[in-house]
Amino acid sequence: MRPKMTAGMVGVGMIFDDTYRPFFEAVARQGLYDRRFGDLDVQLVAVATKTGSRAERYLRQSAGLIPPFANCSGDGAVQQMLQHRPTFACVATPDNRHFEAARAILETGVHLLIEKPSVLSLSELDELTAIAERRGVLARVVYHKLLDPDHKKLRTLVADNVLQHVNNGYCSLLEPRQISGQQFSEWITGRNPGTYVAVHYIKLIDFTFGGRLKTVLCTGQRGLVGPQDGNTWDSCQLRLIYEYADGREAAFDIHTSWVTPDNFPGYVEQEVQFRFDNGIWNGHSRKRGVELTVDQLTPLKLKNTINNHYNGSFLEPWGERSQRGYGIEVIDRFAREVAWVEHGGASAERPQRLQQIRQLEYADLAADRQVVAAIEAMERILEEQAAGRPDRVARYDGRTIQLH
Repeated sequence: MRPKMTAGMVGVGMIFDDTYRPFFEAVARQGLYDRRFGDLDVQLVAVATKTGSRAERYLRQSAGLIPPFANCSGDGAVQQMLQHRPTFACVATPDNRHFEAARAILETGVHLLIEKPSVLSLSELDELTAIAERRGVLARVVYHKLLDPDHKKLRTLVADNVLQHVNNGYCSLLEPRQISGQQFSEWITGRNPGTYVAVHYIKLIDFTFGGRLKTVLCTGQRGLVGPQDGNTWDSCQLRLIYEYADGREAAFDIHTSWVTPDNFPGYVEQEVQFRFDNGIWNGHSRKRGVELTVDQLTPLKLKNTINNHYNGSFLEPWGERSQRGYGIEVIDRFAREVAWVEHGGASAERPQRLQQIRQLEYADLAADRQVVAAIEAMERILEEQAAGRPDRVARYDGRTIQLH
């Protein structure tokens, strides 16, 4: 009989359908195998959601694809889910609800995978990191864009010193109106698109180029998805200034919004440019290589510019239907990291295996400090702007954030 790992899930929104669902269905068919830990079964045993309606729908849809799971709902849903003793649990709720669920999971001694942004303040980050250390479990963050082949190639060229010393950069991610008005309408009251999507690029910059975050500036616009004098933001423009070991600095501008027209040809518009001493890196989602137009279907039911690298459903040449991409790969990678810790050798050597995985800083919660500092600074600056005190600047000294 094969060893088993069990999983719990907090939240089953659109992110679940695109990434977690195909992962759990794939491991139900194929298992999880690696020479380091053998052949394992991985089973979703419980789901915790606010109302239980989406989980109930997935229970019906997944019949015959995965074993039945417990549908936990209401105020005590996370504790109900944890009673099923999962090996690991994944948190995919609105970002301002991450902390409480993550803390409960870690305190129970369960490995944690949490969607970006991990948490919204340094104090929350430090508390979760301390609990994970004390309980001897992994606390990891989903940064799926780090697994994008284009972003991996960028980091490879930087690591190999082909692209030398970043000078400045510009990143833009523009979401359509239906993101804020329909798919994630529950998420956006009192929120901003910078926290939701800029974090992809904050992590890319922080992880790829290193350096010390020192200054954060931000402004935003309101009036479309909320009142023009409220604290719900249509778009925001963020600037990060990093200092490097040689004393030189680089500034990065990250522009995000979720009010692009729904029928915009690119649907989601993503663009990056980084300038180096000896080169320039340009990336653009609508120039990635695939454009599609189908009468009555694009751009709403199908996208004009398809990111098949992130998440795609395919008919393989040998006749099998599959769904794969780096959005699913990042979850598979986490499950393998947990499997290595728990099943990769003698139990006496578990602390060493745990430490080895923690040192993989691309996803470790303890390595997320500068990213969370940027997020907290951005949100505090926007709060000041909403209160009638615009143009604030945040300074970060590695420990605390000061507004000026």
